[in-house]
Amino acid sequence: MALWGGRFSQGTADTVFALSRSVHFDWRLAPYDLRSSLAHLSVLESSGLLEKSDAAAIKAALKELASEVESGAFTANADDEDVHSALERGLNEKLGVIGGALRAGRSRNDQVTTDLRLFSIDHMLEIARQLTLLQIALLEKAEEYVNDSAPGFTHIQHAQPVSFGHELAKHAHAFARDLDRINDWLSRTSVSSLGAGALAGSSLPLDPKTTANDLGFSSVFANSIDAVSDRDYVAEALFIFSLVGVHLSRIGEEWSLWASTEFAWAKVSDSYSTGSSIMPQKKNPDMAELARGKSGRLIGNLVSVLTMLKALPFAYNRDLQEDKEPLFDSVDTLLLVLPAITGMIATTDFDREKMSLAAPMGYSLATEIADYLVLKKIPFAQAHEAAGKCVALCEKDGRGLHQLSDSELASVHPALDAGVRAVLTVDGALNSRTTHGGTAPDLVAAQISLALKINSGTMATITSAQAHFSEMMSA
Repeated sequence: MALWGGRFSQGTADTVFALSRSVHFDWRLAPYDLRSSLAHLSVLESSGLLEKSDAAAIKAALKELASEVESGAFTANADDEDVHSALERGLNEKLGVIGGALRAGRSRNDQVTTDLRLFSIDHMLEIARQLTLLQIALLEKAEEYVNDSAPGFTHIQHAQPVSFGHELAKHAHAFARDLDRINDWLSRTSVSSLGAGALAGSSLPLDPKTTANDLGFSSVFANSIDAVSDRDYVAEALFIFSLVGVHLSRIGEEWSLWASTEFAWAKVSDSYSTGSSIMPQKKNPDMAELARGKSGRLIGNLVSVLTMLKALPFAYNRDLQEDKEPLFDSVDTLLLVLPAITGMIATTDFDREKMSLAAPMGYSLATEIADYLVLKKIPFAQAHEAAGKCVALCEKDGRGLHQLSDSELASVHPALDAGVRAVLTVDGALNSRTTHGGTAPDLVAAQISLALKINSGTMATITSAQAHFSEMMSA
């Protein structure tokens, strides 16, 4: 049933209806639309715009409709344009013309953005929960390998030895920033748009602040034109999702490399691997590859919405119908990827011996020579040059740095002596990195312990917020 048409003498062309129709994707807003309708109904009743008996009948019908939507007993049909018209049809089927009374004082413009904010908050909280579970999996895996050495990389070349736990834990800190962004986003998004009408507010005695409070929003719109045209919260959510995707893609790339025959560090669980349809020996880290690949989809959804929003004039424009599918797709994508990657990480085993043997390869201990000279008051530029010459000497015949003779060390720099060999060990290199945030195993263990404690508090906060939201939705 169309929610407009009184001034039209002709029906819409089939092609127009097909292009305008959105119920096939915005139907998932139905629970939020019904909840915002209950809040709007309460204000209509309290302001005297509806008789109490009519309001009671509409409330009962909305509750019944909500139950039918949840069970699947009521769904949209081929003639419904959008979720709002479908639900009004359902209401009218139960009540007759009185069902249309609920439309007083609101427009699909303020209605849909209120629904979309509720949907976004609900699903953002679940994504935050999944991110926290992923962080815990990373930190617990990092805890297993705190005392295991591995080469650290820059430019995909051996750089300096690191605690492998340190390497794994870095990802948890990236997701912590994502959670910080989500927290900021929740604050900015918790603004009710209901009561803004089509764009100019209403001449009816409504109370948007009461409605906002009823729906659990922290505040109400300040400008009714902005309220119906603002989709910053959609774009910002998509940015957060894109960055989460980028962080997931880094994990995907590293796990793919570590699981390769060339590295052979990671043994990915069979439960999180797939095989080949033609090569029976294959065991592919497809979850890692899919995480890497899905980042492009998440970034594409952000670009799509930003491009759609660019240069939209005045108040609401129909272009804004295009905000939902990218948002829904990104939400669904992350809720699909995050649990799979969490499981992959939690069940991966790493070859400690291979990592340890690789740690000093590529002359990764050369910096220790430079630091040794700096401690002897040699300027770092000279120390760096001397360390480089030591590497050059070793490269000629494939020796390790610790195999340089006393005379060779002295020929490179007079301050280099046999004492340097004491620092040319992986354990020595790791344990010496004691500055804040460094890779010394004791420091890394403390970093992980603190991060797990913070995560415990974060999970408690998210669980409480989800419970509060669920309570609001069931009111």
